This record gives sequence, structure tokens and C-alpha cells, in this order.
Amino acid sequence: MFIMTSQRDYSRPLRGTLAGLLAGAVAVSVGQFVASLGAQDSSPVIAVGDAAVGLAPPAVKDFAITAFGSDDKLALLTGIYVLLGLYAVAVGLLGLRRLVYGLAGLAAFTVIGLIAAGTRPGSSAGWLVPTLAAAVVSTVTLVLLLRNIPGRARPTAAAEPTAARRPEATGPAADETAALAPADLKPAELEPTAAGRDPLDWTPSTPPPAPLAPGRSPDEQRRWFLRTSFGAVFVAAAGGLAARELAERGAVTTAIKTLRLPRPKVTTAPLPPGTNLNIPGLSPFITPNPAFYLVDTELVLPQVPPDSWKLRIHGMVEREIEITFDELLRRPLIEAWITLCCVSNPVAGPYIGNAKWLGASLASLIREARPRAGADQILSTSVDGYTCGTPVQAVLDGREALLAVGMNGQALPVAHGFPARMVVPGLYGYVSATKWVTDIKLTTFRSEVAYWAQRGWSQQAQIKTESRIDVPNGSKTLKAGRTPVAGVAWAQHRGIDAVEVRVDQGPWHEAKLAAVPGIDTWRQWVWEWDAAPGSHVVEARATDKTGYTQTAVQESTIPNGATGYPQVNVTVT
Repeated sequence: MFIMTSQRDYSRPLRGTLAGLLAGAVAVSVGQFVASLGAQDSSPVIAVGDAAVGLAPPAVKDFAITAFGSDDKLALLTGIYVLLGLYAVAVGLLGLRRLVYGLAGLAAFTVIGLIAAGTRPGSSAGWLVPTLAAAVVSTVTLVLLLRNIPGRARPTAAAEPTAARRPEATGPAADETAALAPADLKPAELEPTAAGRDPLDWTPSTPPPAPLAPGRSPDEQRRWFLRTSFGAVFVAAAGGLAARELAERGAVTTAIKTLRLPRPKVTTAPLPPGTNLNIPGLSPFITPNPAFYLVDTELVLPQVPPDSWKLRIHGMVEREIEITFDELLRRPLIEAWITLCCVSNPVAGPYIGNAKWLGASLASLIREARPRAGADQILSTSVDGYTCGTPVQAVLDGREALLAVGMNGQALPVAHGFPARMVVPGLYGYVSATKWVTDIKLTTFRSEVAYWAQRGWSQQAQIKTESRIDVPNGSKTLKAGRTPVAGVAWAQHRGIDAVEVRVDQGPWHEAKLAAVPGIDTWRQWVWEWDAAPGSHVVEARATDKTGYTQTAVQESTIPNGATGYPQVNVTVT
């Protein structure tokens, strides 16, 4: 009877996979470490990721914000690292087949990284160094690992001799033997096994492939592979930790901790009694800095040292202005309560917050530059190249438009635009609130189109009159009886005049409004509901001080903000 056994060595592809992953991990870590010595945006992963963000269609970005909220960057980075891991595996397996294939894969990613880093706003030749360093160490790691993967084991077989090497047999047994004989083993390819073995056992005579590391036995190769693997893990871990430590101890972090903001020339009055209704679950009047919403286009937050920051005001002006951070702090500073809202905020969404901002008058700076007739757009540019178009009239009409340096009594956090950002009440953030601003150009909406307007959003967008129900939120069953229905409403630079609530499409009931310090902030409200058992739908609507009442028409965020009544489904027992 013929018996065949096949011994496939699965350790080779596993080691090839590990080689690719380790080469990729070392590349990412070293690239980030070298970038942390200069501009963090020059990290190859971040540069490629930022380029992908810039090239992504608006619908993709809107989906990311809607689906992941403030975690959209984390989701994007996770996706990037997953794709990099898969790419690294492919590089390792290709290199296992032929080393040049794996090196070609590394070279392709290096070229992409160089292009992405070299085309970033504000990039220089030094921005290419992290990608080149990552390419060198990943190449060395991949070669060392692949050269120490032992050659593939060959299949073995134990079989009856073929008809050409043994006496002819006839009958059913012969037919069975012929049917089971391996077709690919020809007589010329077989030779007797070692002495003492059954002479009817045959093995292939083709020698295994030569090892990639000549002169080393398979055991030595395995030991070298393990040593190199541990070394790669150490380099990847050490590089990542060092990069994080450098980022946390960077000049910007130190500057924020040591900065002492000047006393404002214009201060806000104490909040009037009754600003906070103190209802559990209701958004507080002041949004703490860590809880303030974040939406921007950067995977890694720009680190702008205040001693190197400058703002240039130019374009359609009679007098160009350039101001440093120290000069900005010496200007008369103003405190103002202002609620900011993102245009991506859906009905009753979370992308809104209220803070006390400190900054210099943006209107006074613009007037000092003396805009020319016809200039209707302030095109502001962030250090990362992001652009924002703000109507000149909205800045010069008397509202507290600020070039802000402080937030809730502290220096601006990096995430909110340190060292300086724009804050213009009454407009959605994408047309008013440029973070890390370094350039202001007076121009026209016709001649220049800002970042989000290029992607289908309106060039001008006033914040719409909206409201939100915070309590109840529908997550818990309520007990029958008196229960508060509370939330916030906003219509920045117009102010909220009334909020109404209804249940199950019934009559509207006027809510009690909290006090507010001005018309540029949101406003808390509450209505006491005598809840009856059953399932109910609670809705709200706001009316601003111009007499406009929030519309029931449901519209998406694109192109200039969502509309519709907020509603909550509530079960009462």
C-alpha cells in the first residue's frame, strides 16, 4: 500500500509576517522620534495621514465627524496603523519570496512619505529627514530578519517503487498501486534512503534552497532571527517613548505652563444670578476646557512656540501689519463670553461650547491696516495651511471679535489654537474661528475660496437659532409625576428670547429661561412636565430676539448648518 506524508513548514510565512511587522514598527517609531526633534508634522505617518485628510471628499469627512465625533482623529489614526500593518505584512511576505520585492515595497512607501512631507505647508528640506531615517532603519531591519529565516523544508514521501524500478504486477492490486502513486515523482528523481531504511522508501533528491545567510546553520539562523526581533522591538518601543517624552517636554508645553496672561483692560461682569439652573444632566453655562468640543483637520496638533509666532495682515490694505506674540499681549485685552458652534453639529448635537475668551480686538487690528474699498473677506490662514473666510462686516460691526490668547482664565490650550486664534461670535467655526492663525489677508469672496468652501460648504454661514434637550436624554425610564425637561438654546449675536416644549405633538409650553450675561452665549432653560405613564416624544424649539422661531424643517449640516426640532423618546412608568 502506498503512503505519502507532506510536511509543510508554516514557520517561514509566520516569520516573514513578523519580519514585515517589525520593520514597519521600527520605521514608524524612528520616524516619529526624528520628527519630534523638529516638526512633528514631518513624521511620515502623520504627513501621509494629513495628506489623506486633505484629499478626502467632504462626504467622507462629514461621515467621520458624524460617526466618531471628537474621536474622529483616533479612528483615522487607528485605520492608518491597521493599513500600515497590512502593508508591512505584505512587504515581509514578498521579501520572503525574493528580497528585492520586499525592498521595493519599502521604497514605494518611502517615496509616498517624502512627497507627503515635502508638500506640507511650511515644510523644508529638514521635513524629509524623518522619512529617510525611517526608510534606512526599516530596510536594515527587514534584511537582517529575512536573511535569518531558514530555508523551506521539502515534502517527504514513503511509497512503493514504480513499475520501472520493481517487478511488474498485474491485477487489481497493481491498478490500485498505480492509482495511488504520485504522478510528479519520476524514477530519475528518486534515490534510496540512508542505510538501514526500507529499500522501498524513497525521498526527493532535489536539495533544499540555499539559506539567505550563507555559512549559518538553520539553528544559528533561528537564534539570529530571535535576537534581531528582540532588538527591533526594543528600538520601536524606545523610539516611541522618547518621541512622546520629547513632545511633552517641548518648548510649547513649557511656554504654556510659564505664561502669565496680562490683566484685561475690559473685563466681564460677574455672571448674573440664575445663570446656572443646577439641574443634574444639564450642560453647565461654562464648558470646561477639556470638555470643549474639538473639530479640526490636523492629526497631530501644531506646536507653535510663542517666541517665533507672528501674524501678518496684508492684501487689500493700505498698510501691512506684522505683530509678534509679545506685541499682541501688550495690546489692550478684552474678556468676552462667547459660545462657539461647529457647522457639523447635527440637531441637538455636542459640537458646541461656551467659554470666557481673552484676546485683543480683531476689529482694531483690521482697522489699523486700513482695508481698501471692495474687500469683503478676511481670509485667515493657520500654521498648517488651513484657510477660513470671514465676512469683513461681521468683524467690524461692533461685536466682540477677538484674536484670542486665553480661554476660561488660562492660556489657550494647544488643542484650541495656542498661541492665538480667531473668535467671532455669531458665525460657525469654519468661517470664523481659525486656530494657530498666522496670516490674515483682506480679499474678496469672489477671488479666493477658503478650505471648506472649496469642499461644498457655504462661503458665509451665520449660526442658526437652535436648541437642545439635555434632560431627560431617553436613556432611562422615568417615573410618573413632575419631572424637569431642560436644555440649552443658542442664537449667537442675536440672543434667545424664548424656548417652548411640547409632548406628543401637543400644545407648546413656554419654558423658564436662565439669566445670561449677553447675546453671544447659549442659554439654559427648563420646563416642568407632569409626566404620565407611557411612551412619549418630547420636542423643543427656540425663538431669538429678532422674533425668528427655530424651524421644524429637517436639514443636514451641509452646506451651512442643520435645522429641525430636537426630540427625545421617553418612557414613563
